[in-house]
Amino acid sequence: MTETLQADARIEAARARWRNRGQARPDFAIVPQEGQESVWDYPRPPRLEGDARRVEVRAGGRLVAATDRAVRVLETASPPTFYIHPDDVDRDALVPSGRTSLCEWKGQAVDFDLVDGPGSVAWCYPRVFPEFAALAGWFAFYPARVECFVDGERVRPQPGGYYGGWITDEIVGPVKGEPGIDG
Repeated sequence: MTETLQADARIEAARARWRNRGQARPDFAIVPQEGQESVWDYPRPPRLEGDARRVEVRAGGRLVAATDRAVRVLETASPPTFYIHPDDVDRDALVPSGRTSLCEWKGQAVDFDLVDGPGSVAWCYPRVFPEFAALAGWFAFYPARVECFVDGERVRPQPGGYYGGWITDEIVGPVKGEPGIDG
């Protein structure tokens, strides 16, 4: 019981640290042009949004995932993270790495490696906090480690090495992970 209370307190403390919550775009943010989205207009806590565009993930020429029913997680300061339904992922291409991470909004994630390639390329949340139940078991991929595409556009990775946001031409920042941007 004490461990659970301590974990809850850490999660609440992490949630409370965020200054920007999407209600007002900060002065340093790039103003989006028509057809663009500012990461500073996204909310905190994050919002889930369905996306019917063609999303593909490739590794060394192998199609690892493809869908037209992705879900984007839109969170203040971060480019969208695309989540793909497990039925649209080639599960034979992935193996659990044994590594985990914790998101103060979604819960504990499990990382996945490619069976025949570099380390962590994907993660999913087997169990999530109630607000994000729709993402349970869905996969997200690191565009710095595999080739990710949205409607044929090659995704650029979110800076910082740790993050999994997908930057496309429609996204303007600056984004969390760039020097001087702490969210």
